[in-house]
Amino acid sequence: MGLMFFFGVVRSQSVDSIAFHLYTDSLKKGQHNYINVDGKLSGGHWLPLTSKEIQFSSSIGTFEGNDLVLPINCNEEKVEVKALFKTDSSKSKSIVIWIKQTPDPDKLPGLDQIIKTPKRKKGKH
Repeated sequence: MGLMFFFGVVRSQSVDSIAFHLYTDSLKKGQHNYINVDGKLSGGHWLPLTSKEIQFSSSIGTFEGNDLVLPINCNEEKVEVKALFKTDSSKSKSIVIWIKQTPDPDKLPGLDQIIKTPKRKKGKH
């Protein structure tokens, strides 16, 4: 019942503004990068928005829902992402997001390489 009340309150409030709340500081090439946009409601609460409410565009790559997919062979250092609230075009934001330039390692270090117990020196602790 509490959840139904919450959604009823949300529906009765309007979106005053939108904002990017990213989960990362850089995007990866050739992967789906989730672009999080939230709407600030008139009551002060934040509501996650999807491509149903937001029209996304970017200087490179393509959007699949909220996911920005960058080409694997992309040479750009950054991408500009724009979010437009579909029902009120005066509510829009843009952001520049850096693109990760160094490739991920082919093999991650194993547990034994990460957790090496240093030998204690005799004497003071």
